[in-house]
Amino acid sequence: MATEHPPISNLTGAARAFAPRAGIARFLGQRAAWAIFTLWLLSVLVFAGGQLLPGDIGRAVLGPLADARAVAALNHELGADRPVLDQYVSWITHALRGDFGMSWSYKEPVAPFVGDALLQSAKLGLLAFVVVVPLGIAAGVWAALHEGRLIDRAISTGGLCASAVPEFVSSIVLILIFGVWLRWLPIEATAEATAPGGAGVLEPLRHLVLPVLPLVLVFFGYLARIARAGTITALDADYTRTAILKGLPSHVVIVRHVLRNALLPSVTVAATQLGYLIGGLVVVESLFRYPGVGSLIFNAAKAKDFPLLEAGVLAVGAVYTLANLAADALHAFLDPRLRSPGGG
Repeated sequence: MATEHPPISNLTGAARAFAPRAGIARFLGQRAAWAIFTLWLLSVLVFAGGQLLPGDIGRAVLGPLADARAVAALNHELGADRPVLDQYVSWITHALRGDFGMSWSYKEPVAPFVGDALLQSAKLGLLAFVVVVPLGIAAGVWAALHEGRLIDRAISTGGLCASAVPEFVSSIVLILIFGVWLRWLPIEATAEATAPGGAGVLEPLRHLVLPVLPLVLVFFGYLARIARAGTITALDADYTRTAILKGLPSHVVIVRHVLRNALLPSVTVAATQLGYLIGGLVVVESLFRYPGVGSLIFNAAKAKDFPLLEAGVLAVGAVYTLANLAADALHAFLDPRLRSPGGG
């Protein structure tokens, strides 16, 4: 009995339906492979940096007056006298299981310290992200819709000036104005300050206002410029002119045709910056005494606590890598060009 085959048209339709998914999967697979390679390379650099830093491990733990035999015994116990390659393999194997060793400063496992610090940095970074992304994108779109007018020049100039000011300068100015002179906001955001006992829901947020403001100022201008450029390009595109010639209302043209294409760069850039907002806040966290991962890395470097330092830097690198991978995934699903078989 002859086997019946499905019509060729049905096979072609199925292939066309599968092609976008295949294009996205290939694109994300390539990015994931690069992310894994980046994390491995970062682990090598982090470990090598810890090995090249001056100072003897046993001497750093026991102090400068410790007996040489006690120092040698501790180095042997910690494995610091083994070949470097053996030390790296042991370190990265344990790190993959979540075991980053013992902190020399606190004499406790490193992983809980890094986890708590990442959680605190995530609170600060996500709050800044929620504030700056809608504000920056809305300002950029508004400036583009009024290109060449006073509001456009004010947003562009103000955003450029805000982005040019370093975070430590804006942080000090904000501390002086709102914390010292006006006394409106607390100038510290310690663990106790972020969750004071018996305080209301808004009280912890009040302690995070000053640390968030410098981040908002830095990224506002950048996001506004990206959104403005994308909106201006979309306004001059052929599909926008066609929609206008069809007689569509201006708000429909802007929402359905302009913003849909103009905000793609802004969304992907914002997702990429989330990694910095969580893991790159050394200056802000140090100035406001905020117990995040940036402050943890800074204090570990001062104390020469290499296990804590290496784990903190590797955690920040992982956050950056995952943020970039999330941005690539978002870009793949929003950009139709990447859904084609040859996309990416």
